[in-house]
Amino acid sequence: MRIAVAHGPDETTDTPKRGQKKTDVQEVAAILRAARHEVVGVAVDGTPECLRTLAGLQIDLVFNLVESFGGDSTKEPNVAAYYDLLGLPYTGSGPRGLSLAIDKAVTKKLLAFHGIATPKFAVMWRGRLDWAHDIDFPVIVKPVREDGSIGIGFDALAANIKELMERIDQLHSEFDHPVLIEQFIDGREVYVGVLGNGQPEALPPVELDLSHLPKGTPRIAGSEVKWEEGTRAYRGSKVRIPKLPDEMRGTIQKYALTAFQALGLRDYARIDFRVGRDGTVYLIEANPNPYLHSNAEFIRGARASGRTHPQTILEIVALARARYAGRELGRRAS
Repeated sequence: MRIAVAHGPDETTDTPKRGQKKTDVQEVAAILRAARHEVVGVAVDGTPECLRTLAGLQIDLVFNLVESFGGDSTKEPNVAAYYDLLGLPYTGSGPRGLSLAIDKAVTKKLLAFHGIATPKFAVMWRGRLDWAHDIDFPVIVKPVREDGSIGIGFDALAANIKELMERIDQLHSEFDHPVLIEQFIDGREVYVGVLGNGQPEALPPVELDLSHLPKGTPRIAGSEVKWEEGTRAYRGSKVRIPKLPDEMRGTIQKYALTAFQALGLRDYARIDFRVGRDGTVYLIEANPNPYLHSNAEFIRGARASGRTHPQTILEIVALARARYAGRELGRRAS
């Protein structure tokens, strides 16, 4: 097949120079080439030129690795909607699922309807409460419509009213959209990948071990832990396959599958949890189209299920192709 790997402006599908680490985009492209697909790289950088390039593509599938448009991650659903308008088949979730999942407050309200435990929360915008539970300190304060730990650092934890108000003011200035105030769950950080469509599979849980963080540092997967290479927080972070009681594992995987289907996600996703010290499982958020690097949490879970990294990438391609083949058969039958 001819596959376009769509990616951000600062990325490339080219083979890295000697000594450089492969990015997720380069790894996906290399796997597709090894499977004898023709790969075309497309940078979606937020310009009219990139939209014209997409409109002119003659391909069988877009492997969608785009996480923003013009530097704005809240416009990620718009990119998928543009593929739909062009009639381009693509991997991963569509605009509806992406829009629901990117709004953390909407996600939490929807999942509460399905009986999934999620931390108590409030939503504030310019001094007005959109929604509010009774919440006790400490709380996590984060942008309501960002992903990839954007806007969530160690300073996201507020222990009192003063810290809360300072954090709200900072986020309003930086992101200019509502703020989510969420009860902090002191405990373990666990992720579950979901793979499939008609009968999706919950992959084995993986845990982000944060025990290396210095005393007094919040045990949260903030931007320092996930992205600031060279720091102690980043270097010491370990992802492992945890030993969990059967009942807890079952609850986590059941919640993950329910969230995947309730939000209308497709092909693959990663669902994030906190497990409280009393063993209660709380779903924090859903991540459609998660990071697919060979060291990523989703791929670690896939490996624990018996899949290799290349097998997982090619399975995502097969899942997307099957979705579009099913639609084409339905149109012909009608």
